Amino acid sequence: MMGILSDTHENEDAIKKAVVLFKERKAEFAVHCGDIISPPMLEHFKGLKMKFIYGNNDGEKEGLKNKAIQLGFEIGEEIEFNHKNKKFYAYHGTKNEKLDAAIKSNKYDYVLTGHTHIRRDEKIGKTRVINPGALFRVYPYTIAFLDAEKDKLEFVQIK
Repeated sequence: MMGILSDTHENEDAIKKAVVLFKERKAEFAVHCGDIISPPMLEHFKGLKMKFIYGNNDGEKEGLKNKAIQLGFEIGEEIEFNHKNKKFYAYHGTKNEKLDAAIKSNKYDYVLTGHTHIRRDEKIGKTRVINPGALFRVYPYTIAFLDAEKDKLEFVQIK
């Protein structure tokens, strides 16, 4: 089981609640699909295995990178990885053309994205596109859990 979140925009209360859920549900790791905002926010994810994607509002990229390295997290503009014999691509979604190209390439079983703050669960070709929603400027706040072996996705409200 993996956790997915995005667009936290320094909402510390909501981040803390999401981290508690990731730990309670024993997520093997979590992917943050961008718009973390500042390096101190990464501290909230200590104790989790994390992959972070830069978002369009992540201006402190060097600081985020240094803090991620210090905490043992992976971070990048986009990340490809394998999990449970499935191929994943994570990208914030700032450039629609780039996101659409990844989705339509049929190279990936899952594309994880953020940016719009709107939940998305859509199958396009062989690719399942997932946006977990956001923890900022949207109601309700949501994160997601994915069991890639069973292809089971669950959106969870953060209250």
